[in-house]
Amino acid sequence: MNDGYAVSKTNQVRQLRELAAYDKEIVYSILDAGLVGHVAFIQDGNPIVVPMIYGRDGNTVYLHGARKARIIRLLEESQRISMNVTLLDGIVYARSVFNSSMNYRSATLFGEPQLLQGSDEKLAAMKHISEHTMPGRWNEVRESHEKEVKMTGVISLLIETASAKISAGNPDDEEEDYSIPIWAGILPITTTIGYKTDDDRLIPGVLPSEVILAMQNRIL
Repeated sequence: MNDGYAVSKTNQVRQLRELAAYDKEIVYSILDAGLVGHVAFIQDGNPIVVPMIYGRDGNTVYLHGARKARIIRLLEESQRISMNVTLLDGIVYARSVFNSSMNYRSATLFGEPQLLQGSDEKLAAMKHISEHTMPGRWNEVRESHEKEVKMTGVISLLIETASAKISAGNPDDEEEDYSIPIWAGILPITTTIGYKTDDDRLIPGVLPSEVILAMQNRIL
């Protein structure tokens, strides 16, 4: 079984090629660690980028929004789209501005979007999106009303090709710069889910579930 995306003009990483990866599991790991993807497409000859939450099932990514929303209509009409998820891991302080950089993990996907039509298909995709963002929550809340499902537009994106780019480690300074007496190193960047805040209309005595408690103070 092929576990990597074929390198082509579409997905080839051209700058810092040594940081590129085309392994599917690496791409999937970045998608699974992120919360927001930036979706890019062309409308009337103009480039557009929209941030969207998402969920993944195998080699398919699901995006959703209001059925009548402009972004869903535009994605439905698009023949090709691209999506990027980038995770920042640290600011790299070198001994020169030129060699200063960031540590990051980035995945870029390409494919043809498809609007899902059937309620069962849409619900299954919506569950993937929900479980990606709020693991375990789907089984705690009430079932979606048919009206809500109809009002929701869900786009599936089969990943035709993709690439990842990963930068990690210490500054890569010029050899002569290592003798300069100035601090160099890394300031880590972490994304952390904080402590819960109760809804002001919460029924008295209702406590958060283990699903909620498990998410508190979680580092993404």
